[in-house]
Amino acid sequence: MPPPPNLPPLPPPPPFFWGDTPEHQFYTSQNIRHSSSHFQTPHATIFTQSWLPLSPTQPIKATVFMTHGYGSDSSWCFQKICIAFAQWGYAVFAADLIGHGRSDGLHGYIGDMDKAAATSLCYFCSVRKSDEYKDLPAFLFGESMGGAITMLMYLQSEVNMWSGLMLSSPLFVLPQAMVPSKLHLTMYGLLFGLADTWAAMPENRMVAKAIKDVEKLKIIAVNPKRYTGKPRVGTMREVVRVTTYLQNNFHKVTAPFFVAHGTSDGLACHSGSEMLYEKAATPAEDKTLKLYEGMYHSLIQGEPDDCVALVLADMKAWIDEKAQKFGPQSNGN
Repeated sequence: MPPPPNLPPLPPPPPFFWGDTPEHQFYTSQNIRHSSSHFQTPHATIFTQSWLPLSPTQPIKATVFMTHGYGSDSSWCFQKICIAFAQWGYAVFAADLIGHGRSDGLHGYIGDMDKAAATSLCYFCSVRKSDEYKDLPAFLFGESMGGAITMLMYLQSEVNMWSGLMLSSPLFVLPQAMVPSKLHLTMYGLLFGLADTWAAMPENRMVAKAIKDVEKLKIIAVNPKRYTGKPRVGTMREVVRVTTYLQNNFHKVTAPFFVAHGTSDGLACHSGSEMLYEKAATPAEDKTLKLYEGMYHSLIQGEPDDCVALVLADMKAWIDEKAQKFGPQSNGN
């Protein structure tokens, strides 16, 4: 989404969110190893990345598979989360969603979220089941719309495939101001799919409710691979369908989970996270809901540093405890 209109003119983007430092030099300075590649699935070719502790002899606590949000990708500020987990001793893997970043598809278009979930899941499972990682605990992590798609992945997966779920500001309930008009969706639907890819849906500029720190907003806004057009018809149709579907299927969730949400989130209602917590069949001792008073949508990339540190500390405490509790273990095959 484009930045609020009151932002000053933005400078040309640097090569990376951290500036001009070469990738290898930057990752080494963060004590991690990084790699990227393209992965062929039955649906599309997707761009994938990994972040691991710098020392190849350091024991890996667990694997974490991360999914970014709408219009974003895994290569800009989202990887701040990936880097943090790798620094804690986890092997982290991420993929750009279909229609996002460097993956196949029309930019900003997800006309079938079940397919999008299955595509990323294909890559995640190939790593999860590999000889190197099959005996370690494995967690799915999703942010914003990526949280909804992560939940779809979980529901598509084999029983006991995942040791737990971690969700940051998941999109389970749309704010009323962002719910697309049924009239618009019906009118476009009458065009027999011809309008599905149109960037024609009304846009409520609520990014100011996503990023609290203005300096961080400036960095996010110059991401060269961020989708900045109006929402595409099919993407919004799927958001409406999938959020309703997930609300009706939260009772099927039995895995441990951690969900973090700001109470001033203007892009994804925290009531959706509360609904998951209430309806999930996960044992009470294995589910955690953290509501952060006054925080906006982007908890790691967009809040002041002290708030970011608080959220990351809560995430680390939860995954460290669960990784120790559940691993090493097989994936149930």
